[in-house]
Amino acid sequence: MLAKYTIAGLAGSALLASVAFAQSPTTPAESSKAPAPATASDMSSSFQGIWRASKIVGLNVYNDKNESLGSINDLLTDKSGDIKAVVIGVGGFLGVGEHLVAVPLDKVKFVMEPVAYTGAANAPASGGARPGSTTTTGAATAPAAKPNPWYPDHAVLSATKDELKAMSQFKYTTN
Repeated sequence: MLAKYTIAGLAGSALLASVAFAQSPTTPAESSKAPAPATASDMSSSFQGIWRASKIVGLNVYNDKNESLGSINDLLTDKSGDIKAVVIGVGGFLGVGEHLVAVPLDKVKFVMEPVAYTGAANAPASGGARPGSTTTTGAATAPAAKPNPWYPDHAVLSATKDELKAMSQFKYTTN
């Protein structure tokens, strides 16, 4: 039995070796045409200033008066990958009863600095503040964290929650 496995192994090795020898060798002229492999420093520096889409989905959206409108649920792209619209979820609780609206990307402004709340009346509930956001209550001010270069802190849209709820609802179609 061991002899059968040994013969099968040797035959398989011979077949693989014949394929490897059948390949044509590359000449020095051909190898010089190949692009040089990218180094780690090339890859990390070429993406500076580009945001992660996974971090944009879920961002809180505020209006010009720092009133919360909702959050970004999705990004709509064209076939070339350019973002054309932002789907914002307005209202609802934990996704139930949420009104989805699609807003053109040029109407949404992304902000790197955290929202500054003035007074305890405008501050979010204890669990609602983003980590590192500046909160002002009375005379005490918490220091702001350094902005993350891979994604913005929040988005701003010049609209009210009622105006967004009055917009036609965005629906995902299969047509």
